[in-house]
Amino acid sequence: MILVAIGANLPAAGGASPLETCEAAAVAVRRIPGPVFVALSPWYRTAPIPRGRQPDYCNGMIRLEGEMAPEALLVALQAIEQSFGRARGEANAARTLDLDIIDINGIVRALPDPVLPHPRAHSRAFVLRPLLDVAPAWRHPVLRQSVATLLADLPPQAIQPWSDAAG
Repeated sequence: MILVAIGANLPAAGGASPLETCEAAAVAVRRIPGPVFVALSPWYRTAPIPRGRQPDYCNGMIRLEGEMAPEALLVALQAIEQSFGRARGEANAARTLDLDIIDINGIVRALPDPVLPHPRAHSRAFVLRPLLDVAPAWRHPVLRQSVATLLADLPPQAIQPWSDAAG
């Protein structure tokens, strides 16, 4: 299974809201040749990590099935980010779109990019909660813990369904 996290907290070119950007990005990810679309999580409103003065994020997860080289998927995702106006700057900066590879069929690797599984996925509710929606049986390939266990073990993090969120 291929898991891709989707997030945004700034308006995209043309004024699209973060939610509209995430929805359009999910469509673009589904169009990547090769993997087959399986599921898209609901959207969540999440606080930035680390917490700062930037706006909350819209976050979700897409699940694909199939084979794709990690480098090829990374190139495809970065092209989608760029098409939505993503500008790479300082770490943890606000962004128009962020697409992160969380896992590709349980591959474990430190080099080359992308690192797999995503090195911070297990510590972030904005990754784990939507991941639970699309792949409830997923286990972290290194830690060997279920997504439910990883999520339950997290310290409190601000996350709520987008539909319940103000704005």
